[in-house]
This record gives sequence, C-alpha cells and structure tokens, in this order.
Amino acid sequence: MTDEGTAVDTRPTKIMYVAEATAHGGRDGYVTSQDGQLELKVAMPPALGGDGNGTNPEQLFAAGYSSCFHNALILVGNREGYDLSGSTVAAKVGIGPNKHRGYGLAVALSVSLPVLDAGLAEKLVDAAHEVCPYSNATRGNIDVTILLG
Repeated sequence: MTDEGTAVDTRPTKIMYVAEATAHGGRDGYVTSQDGQLELKVAMPPALGGDGNGTNPEQLFAAGYSSCFHNALILVGNREGYDLSGSTVAAKVGIGPNKHRGYGLAVALSVSLPVLDAGLAEKLVDAAHEVCPYSNATRGNIDVTILLG
C-alpha cells in the first residue's frame, strides 16, 4: 500500500520464467515438475489426519518462500554493499480453517543476519519484503510475520 492507501501494482511486466508442476492424487499422491527435477510423494500430515508419509503443500510453500525471501535479502544486501554470507531465512507455514468454510494460511519468517546490527538488519529485511515475489503475492492475503533473530 502507498501512504494514500492505494494498492501498489506488483504484477510482472515481463514473464522471465515459468515453472510447471502437476499434482496426482491431491494431498495423498505425488507431484512432478515438467522438467523432471521434482518428483515427490505428498501426504496429509498427522495433524490433519494423515500418516505424514510424504511432504505436503505447506512444506513446499515454506521451502519456496524461505528460499525466495532469502534470495531477495541477499539481492538488497548486495545492492547496499553488504555481504550476507551466513544469513538464513526459515519459514513456518500454518494452515487452518477460515471464516468462510475454507482454509487459510499464515506464515512466519525467521531471519538471521548475524553480522549486522539490528537497525540495518531491519532495513534490509523491509526492503527484501518489498522485492520478494512471494511477499508481493501474499501481501494483504495472508498474515506474514517476520522475526529477526
């Protein structure tokens, strides 16, 4: 949002890459990518009544968001002249029922920038949150909490 309360358009102006994946069997099946790099068994986690004998969409989302956000953080750090070697981003993705008979997600990102002071770390994290495509896609749709540690 801008200061005036209008939404910022974060849609891409040019598509540079397209990922393709196919689910077979929903949450109790498997997923594959078009290029063959991904072939994973998926299963409902025990907390949702499954056997947990496979990964699940929330883990895949957490992996994607954490790696994408970390890359955005490295990018903005490099732009400002900082080497962020040793930094990490961990994501927790929660799922639960919403008020509309469906389900919703919530994300907590834990960012570790051990070589920077807190003020600078916060500045870079805020900038990364504006750059990251996952952050732009989720902004205003799900709760995303960012913790510096």
